[in-house]
Amino acid sequence: MSHDLPFLVLGGGCFWCTEAVFDRVRGVVDVQSGYSNGHVERPSYEQVCTGTTGHNEVVRLVYDPQQVSVRQLLGIFFAIHDPTTLNRQGNDVGTQYRSGVYYTTPAQEQEARLLIDELEQGAIFDAPIVTEVLPLANYWPAEDYHQDYFAQHPGQGYCAYVVGPKVAKFRQQFAALLKPQA
Repeated sequence: MSHDLPFLVLGGGCFWCTEAVFDRVRGVVDVQSGYSNGHVERPSYEQVCTGTTGHNEVVRLVYDPQQVSVRQLLGIFFAIHDPTTLNRQGNDVGTQYRSGVYYTTPAQEQEARLLIDELEQGAIFDAPIVTEVLPLANYWPAEDYHQDYFAQHPGQGYCAYVVGPKVAKFRQQFAALLKPQA
């Protein structure tokens, strides 16, 4: 079924954080960590980390629009990362950590631009939003060991101190969009 559903690709810093949040969103049927919008074909994590491939660390969200809207996905996205810092999220610095919405339909692009305009007009952030909104290009899945990283390594230092608090923030702010507990 999921192959018939739409997808959206988002870059909000380290993909471990972003994946861990969106894994918990009702209506998101698949989350895959990967790389996009660079110039190297089939990049490796090591290549992307050099900052020379042009790729961004992203998550590819396959979602059911009957359960969650693009607007809701983007609302979560803008709440769980800082869209005002160019090429960085916290201590992660480099072009591979830039804020980006990589759309696959004109409607996704329109929703992203509309929400950014609303956030800017509402002065929600203390600085201008620097999130790039571009068509998805040159997507490549990350290596298997990056998939479901937080779920497999919750006690690892980065997960405990960076990913965990982002997941907690999502749970608090977006309780209505949480997947039912299994």
